[in-house]
Amino acid sequence: MRKSRIEAAETRERIVAAASEEFRQAGIAGTGLTALMAGAGLTHGGFYKHFDSKEQVAAEACAHAIGQIESAMRDAGAAHRGTVPLHGAIDSYLSAAHRDTPQRGCPFAALGAELGRSGGALQATASEGIERMVALFAQQNPASGHAEARRSAMVALSGMVGALMLARLAAGEQLSNELLKAMRQHLGAQVPGD
Repeated sequence: MRKSRIEAAETRERIVAAASEEFRQAGIAGTGLTALMAGAGLTHGGFYKHFDSKEQVAAEACAHAIGQIESAMRDAGAAHRGTVPLHGAIDSYLSAAHRDTPQRGCPFAALGAELGRSGGALQATASEGIERMVALFAQQNPASGHAEARRSAMVALSGMVGALMLARLAAGEQLSNELLKAMRQHLGAQVPGD
């Protein structure tokens, strides 16, 4: 019996969601199609029924991950009790919980080097995601003027991604925690309010 279009679309979505986690955990190059499909509860053989290439699923998985981090940062900003929603996003992003769950976290921190070398659709997806995060952070910052809010958002995003990457690289928890705290404090001082 053939799958309906709805079932095929649901299966494709399941593969993209699983690939999104697998890629963030092990890297794009480090994830084979067998592991990718196993993460979705499927066999390797069904991959090409849904995708033309690993690059295609990687681009869709990256877009999925960007949507997740964008939503999480929007929610963290909305839940913040102070006057600057961006402070809530900063605190959530630069947390031990985020550091310790790369498979569910920011794709820029988990895959940054690979995304930068990828080219094509994957790099375009990442670039569009950067623009979306900058726009969100600018919106969450009551700084005067669009240009200043955008500049501040770019600095915040760059610092957050870099600090998270370094915190994950640090061999000891003390150094890792210090890196996260230092960036939280720095960005908190750079974005006035609260």
